Amino acid sequence: MRIHVPIPLRWSDFDAYAHVNNAEMLRLLEEARIQAFWRPDEGASGAATALLDARPGAKTVSLIARQEIEYLAPIPYMRAPIDIEMWIGHIGGASLDICYELYSPTGVTPRVLFTRASTTLVMVTASTGKPERIAEELRHAWSPYLEEPVSFTKRR
Repeated sequence: MRIHVPIPLRWSDFDAYAHVNNAEMLRLLEEARIQAFWRPDEGASGAATALLDARPGAKTVSLIARQEIEYLAPIPYMRAPIDIEMWIGHIGGASLDICYELYSPTGVTPRVLFTRASTTLVMVTASTGKPERIAEELRHAWSPYLEEPVSFTKRR
């Protein structure tokens, strides 16, 4: 099962070549990851996977250990939000791999796959900075979204 997160593009995401700048791609992935995995504010609804407490004073923080992006086609400016599909490629002791595929907006045909990416998050105890085992509650909630890791096609 995958999580679908619609992310609108901003005019400032584009460069002189009229497509999403490579540095902005990291921001798009970050925005989707926050919506999918960070607990929403009190009274707000969120995805079933949005369980990480990212508020100031949280006991556990998630840090990025690695990111990889494969650009398949330039993303042109579109007013409709792009569709970011996300799933978990691996859950380890203290880390998980979040996988992404960025597609053209829902309803646009033909459906275009623009980008594949992967982010490794490590859970860390905020007070010590040391890795912390992923809680069983999180493993249980995230396990329905566990699939094969993203397959990058252009590796040498």
